[in-house]
Amino acid sequence: MLRSSLVASSSSICQVHLPACHSKSPNNSSYFRQMRDEAPTKMIWREDCSFSRKRRIELCPLKAGFWDSIRSGFLKNNNTQVVETPTSLLEDEEPLPQEIVLLERTQSDGVVEQIVFSSAGDVDLYDLQTLCDKVGWPRRPLSKVAASLKNSYLVATLHSITRLPDAEGTERKQLIGMGRATSDHAFNATIWDVLVDPSYQGQGLGKALVEQLIRALLQRDIGNITLFADSKVVDFYKNLGFEADPEGIKGMFWFPRF
Repeated sequence: MLRSSLVASSSSICQVHLPACHSKSPNNSSYFRQMRDEAPTKMIWREDCSFSRKRRIELCPLKAGFWDSIRSGFLKNNNTQVVETPTSLLEDEEPLPQEIVLLERTQSDGVVEQIVFSSAGDVDLYDLQTLCDKVGWPRRPLSKVAASLKNSYLVATLHSITRLPDAEGTERKQLIGMGRATSDHAFNATIWDVLVDPSYQGQGLGKALVEQLIRALLQRDIGNITLFADSKVVDFYKNLGFEADPEGIKGMFWFPRF
């Protein structure tokens, strides 16, 4: 489980279904206290991750340390020149939405179920709130959840789509997973709010969701990828190529004093 916390950019691809009214906002102080007490671990994705090693070599032939790769975007010597990027390129640099069928199976009653990954960012807030309730996350103000989705660089979802064998054109679509990433659109990105419906856990869907998020970021040549993980899921992210505190890097948090 991840804890996270980005007014909307003109190039955002996220579609947020904002309800006409919102439930009462929870006590923010209790939310901050819970985040502080859980002490999430900052993890950084390393470029030798097996599933995308070939892609990383194409994007960055010279392997560099985390801070070296960040500094590569700034002055390397006194002769470095800053080149302005044309506005037209910036407008087109958002990742293109993708839809991938990760799994298809036929149940004993003939119902066909597909598990579909999508990066179109089409999220219904009430469906997301229901999903958060299932995994035991504290409720957050829906208006803020909507803003966080709208201002994210990438929002990915997993849906279960079921079709009856004798009912052509009739299908049931259920949100079973989500993850998102914020980014400076150039060097860095942070993954937030990865969650999967408990009844669908243990099938490799969480791993597939994170891998697809990373692939989408690498396609935009964004290689410095971080996230914050609860202690009980640190090993899960280590298996995906993330490391805690590489090169002595430490994450720090500011919390309001109540």
